[in-house]
Amino acid sequence: MSYFALIIISTLIGAGAQWYVRHQIKKYSSVASSFSMSGAQVGQQMLLYNGVPVIPFRRGGHDQDHFDPRDNSITLDPHAYEYNSVTAVATACHEAGHACQYAKGFMPMKIRSALVPVVNFASNTWMIALMLGIFLNIVGLIDLAIILFAFAVIFQLVTLPVEFDASGRAMKYLQAAGMPQTELAGAGRVLRACALTYVAATLVSVFQLLWLLNARD
Repeated sequence: MSYFALIIISTLIGAGAQWYVRHQIKKYSSVASSFSMSGAQVGQQMLLYNGVPVIPFRRGGHDQDHFDPRDNSITLDPHAYEYNSVTAVATACHEAGHACQYAKGFMPMKIRSALVPVVNFASNTWMIALMLGIFLNIVGLIDLAIILFAFAVIFQLVTLPVEFDASGRAMKYLQAAGMPQTELAGAGRVLRACALTYVAATLVSVFQLLWLLNARD
Protein backbone atom coordinates (compact mmCIF):
# COMPACT_ATOMS: atom_id res chain seq x y z
CA MET A 1 0.00 0.00 0.00
CA SER A 2 1.36 3.43 -0.93
CA TYR A 3 1.48 6.22 1.62
CA PHE A 4 -0.99 8.21 -0.49
CA ALA A 5 -3.47 5.32 -0.37
CA LEU A 6 -2.97 5.10 3.40
CA ILE A 7 -3.83 8.79 3.76
CA ILE A 8 -6.98 8.39 1.64
CA ILE A 9 -8.16 5.35 3.59
CA SER A 10 -7.42 7.01 6.94
CA THR A 11 -9.28 10.15 5.92
CA LEU A 12 -12.33 8.19 4.76
CA ILE A 13 -12.46 6.11 7.94
CA GLY A 14 -12.10 9.17 10.16
CA ALA A 15 -14.62 11.27 8.24
CA GLY A 16 -17.16 8.45 8.14
CA ALA A 17 -16.89 7.85 11.89
CA GLN A 18 -17.18 11.56 12.69
CA TRP A 19 -20.25 11.96 10.46
CA TYR A 20 -22.01 9.00 12.06
CA VAL A 21 -21.30 10.05 15.64
CA ARG A 22 -22.43 13.63 15.05
CA HIS A 23 -25.58 12.38 13.32
CA GLN A 24 -26.54 10.19 16.29
CA ILE A 25 -25.63 12.82 18.90
CA LYS A 26 -27.65 15.49 17.12
CA LYS A 27 -30.59 13.17 16.60
CA TYR A 28 -30.93 12.23 20.26
CA SER A 29 -30.00 15.66 21.59
CA SER A 30 -33.53 16.72 20.65
CA VAL A 31 -35.17 13.71 22.31
CA ALA A 32 -36.00 14.40 25.95
CA SER A 33 -35.36 11.59 28.41
CA SER A 34 -37.95 10.55 30.96
CA PHE A 35 -35.62 11.56 33.79
CA SER A 36 -36.57 14.94 35.22
CA MET A 37 -32.89 15.68 35.81
CA SER A 38 -29.96 17.03 33.84
CA GLY A 39 -27.28 14.75 32.48
CA ALA A 40 -24.95 15.72 35.33
CA GLN A 41 -27.60 14.89 37.93
CA VAL A 42 -28.30 11.49 36.37
CA GLY A 43 -24.56 10.81 36.33
CA GLN A 44 -24.40 11.59 40.05
CA GLN A 45 -27.28 9.19 40.69
CA MET A 46 -25.43 6.49 38.77
CA LEU A 47 -22.40 6.88 41.04
CA LEU A 48 -24.58 6.55 44.14
CA TYR A 49 -26.28 3.48 42.65
CA ASN A 50 -22.87 1.86 42.20
CA GLY A 51 -21.71 2.74 45.71
CA VAL A 52 -19.22 5.33 44.47
CA PRO A 53 -19.02 8.64 46.39
CA VAL A 54 -20.25 11.54 44.26
CA ILE A 55 -17.37 13.47 42.72
CA PRO A 56 -17.31 16.96 41.15
CA PHE A 57 -19.18 17.36 37.87
CA ARG A 58 -17.94 20.42 36.00
CA ARG A 59 -19.35 22.34 33.06
CA GLY A 60 -16.80 22.32 30.25
CA GLY A 61 -16.68 23.66 26.73
CA HIS A 62 -18.18 22.25 23.56
CA ASP A 63 -17.42 18.51 23.17
CA GLN A 64 -15.44 18.47 26.42
CA ASP A 65 -16.64 15.23 27.97
CA HIS A 66 -14.11 13.34 30.05
CA PHE A 67 -13.26 11.79 33.41
CA ASP A 68 -10.00 13.03 34.93
CA PRO A 69 -8.41 10.52 37.33
CA ARG A 70 -5.86 13.11 38.46
CA ASP A 71 -8.44 14.95 40.54
CA ASN A 72 -11.25 12.38 40.30
CA SER A 73 -13.67 14.70 38.50
CA ILE A 74 -15.97 14.66 35.49
CA THR A 75 -16.22 17.42 32.91
CA LEU A 76 -19.26 17.58 30.63
CA ASP A 77 -20.02 19.80 27.70
CA PRO A 78 -22.83 22.35 28.25
CA HIS A 79 -25.54 20.17 26.72
CA ALA A 80 -24.69 17.03 28.68
CA TYR A 81 -24.25 19.07 31.86
CA GLU A 82 -27.48 21.09 31.74
CA TYR A 83 -30.06 19.23 29.65
CA ASN A 84 -32.00 16.02 30.06
CA SER A 85 -31.92 14.72 26.50
CA VAL A 86 -31.13 11.09 25.73
CA THR A 87 -27.72 12.21 24.43
CA ALA A 88 -27.01 14.23 27.60
CA VAL A 89 -27.96 11.39 29.93
CA ALA A 90 -26.06 8.76 27.95
CA THR A 91 -22.95 10.93 27.78
CA ALA A 92 -22.97 11.77 31.48
CA CYS A 93 -23.50 8.14 32.48
CA HIS A 94 -20.66 7.03 30.21
CA GLU A 95 -18.28 9.39 32.02
CA ALA A 96 -19.71 8.23 35.35
CA GLY A 97 -18.84 4.73 34.14
CA HIS A 98 -15.20 5.78 33.98
CA ALA A 99 -15.44 7.09 37.54
CA CYS A 100 -16.83 3.71 38.61
CA GLN A 101 -13.93 1.97 36.87
CA TYR A 102 -11.45 4.16 38.71
CA ALA A 103 -13.13 3.65 42.08
CA LYS A 104 -13.32 -0.13 41.66
CA GLY A 105 -9.83 -0.62 40.23
CA PHE A 106 -10.81 -1.76 36.73
CA MET A 107 -7.61 -3.35 35.42
CA PRO A 108 -7.66 -2.04 31.80
CA MET A 109 -8.02 1.49 33.19
CA LYS A 110 -5.04 0.90 35.49
CA ILE A 111 -2.97 -0.29 32.54
CA ARG A 112 -4.10 2.67 30.43
CA SER A 113 -3.20 5.14 33.19
CA ALA A 114 0.23 3.55 33.61
CA LEU A 115 0.89 3.97 29.88
CA VAL A 116 0.00 7.68 29.78
CA PRO A 117 3.50 9.09 30.55
CA VAL A 118 5.14 6.75 28.03
CA VAL A 119 2.55 7.52 25.36
CA ASN A 120 2.81 11.27 25.91
CA PHE A 121 6.54 11.04 25.28
CA ALA A 122 6.14 8.67 22.33
CA SER A 123 3.45 10.77 20.65
CA ASN A 124 5.62 13.88 20.82
CA THR A 125 8.84 12.28 19.58
CA TRP A 126 8.16 9.39 17.18
CA MET A 127 7.70 11.60 14.11
CA ILE A 128 10.85 13.60 14.93
CA ALA A 129 12.84 10.39 15.24
CA LEU A 130 11.38 9.10 11.96
CA MET A 131 12.19 12.27 10.01
CA LEU A 132 15.73 12.44 11.39
CA GLY A 133 16.24 8.77 10.60
CA ILE A 134 15.09 9.25 7.00
CA PHE A 135 17.03 12.44 6.32
CA LEU A 136 20.21 11.31 8.06
CA ASN A 137 19.83 7.72 6.83
CA ILE A 138 20.13 6.32 10.35
CA VAL A 139 18.30 3.01 10.54
CA GLY A 140 18.41 2.97 14.33
CA LEU A 141 16.36 6.17 14.54
CA ILE A 142 13.75 4.77 12.16
CA ASP A 143 13.47 1.64 14.30
CA LEU A 144 13.16 3.81 17.41
CA ALA A 145 10.36 5.81 15.77
CA ILE A 146 8.45 2.61 14.95
CA ILE A 147 8.84 1.36 18.53
CA LEU A 148 7.60 4.67 19.92
CA PHE A 149 4.62 4.67 17.57
CA ALA A 150 3.85 1.08 18.57
CA PHE A 151 3.41 2.25 22.17
CA ALA A 152 0.79 4.75 20.95
CA VAL A 153 -1.02 1.93 19.13
CA ILE A 154 -0.93 -0.27 22.24
CA PHE A 155 -2.40 2.61 24.22
CA GLN A 156 -5.28 2.91 21.76
CA LEU A 157 -5.90 -0.84 21.87
CA VAL A 158 -6.05 -0.76 25.68
CA THR A 159 -8.42 2.22 25.50
CA LEU A 160 -11.05 0.21 23.61
CA PRO A 161 -12.09 -2.11 26.50
CA VAL A 162 -12.06 0.91 28.84
CA GLU A 163 -14.52 2.76 26.61
CA PHE A 164 -16.71 -0.26 25.90
CA ASP A 165 -16.94 -1.12 29.59
CA ALA A 166 -17.88 2.46 30.56
CA SER A 167 -20.71 2.39 28.02
CA GLY A 168 -21.79 -1.02 29.29
CA ARG A 169 -21.96 0.30 32.85
CA ALA A 170 -23.99 3.30 31.64
CA MET A 171 -26.51 1.11 29.81
CA LYS A 172 -26.81 -1.25 32.75
CA TYR A 173 -27.61 1.64 35.08
CA LEU A 174 -30.08 3.31 32.71
CA GLN A 175 -31.94 0.03 32.35
CA ALA A 176 -31.98 -0.51 36.12
CA ALA A 177 -33.18 3.07 36.63
CA GLY A 178 -36.21 2.38 34.47
CA MET A 179 -35.41 4.23 31.27
CA PRO A 180 -38.06 3.31 28.67
CA GLN A 181 -36.99 0.91 25.96
CA THR A 182 -37.23 3.46 23.15
CA GLU A 183 -34.96 5.88 25.04
CA LEU A 184 -32.64 3.04 26.03
CA ALA A 185 -32.25 2.10 22.37
CA GLY A 186 -31.38 5.72 21.55
CA ALA A 187 -28.83 5.88 24.35
CA GLY A 188 -27.27 2.69 23.03
CA ARG A 189 -26.98 4.18 19.54
CA VAL A 190 -25.31 7.32 20.91
CA LEU A 191 -22.78 5.32 22.92
CA ARG A 192 -22.03 2.91 20.08
CA ALA A 193 -21.49 5.84 17.74
CA CYS A 194 -19.04 7.44 20.18
CA ALA A 195 -17.23 4.12 20.59
CA LEU A 196 -16.90 3.95 16.81
CA THR A 197 -14.59 6.98 16.85
CA TYR A 198 -12.16 5.08 19.09
CA VAL A 199 -12.38 1.99 16.89
CA ALA A 200 -11.77 4.10 13.77
CA ALA A 201 -8.78 5.88 15.32
CA THR A 202 -7.28 2.57 16.44
CA LEU A 203 -7.81 0.99 13.04
CA VAL A 204 -6.08 3.91 11.33
CA SER A 205 -3.14 3.68 13.74
CA VAL A 206 -2.81 -0.06 13.16
CA PHE A 207 -2.74 0.55 9.39
CA GLN A 208 -0.07 3.20 9.89
CA LEU A 209 2.05 0.88 12.03
CA LEU A 210 1.77 -1.93 9.49
CA TRP A 211 2.78 0.49 6.73
CA LEU A 212 5.82 1.62 8.72
CA LEU A 213 6.87 -1.96 9.35
CA ASN A 214 6.42 -2.85 5.69
CA ALA A 215 8.34 0.25 4.54
CA ARG A 216 11.11 -0.60 7.01
CA ASP A 217 11.55 -4.03 5.37
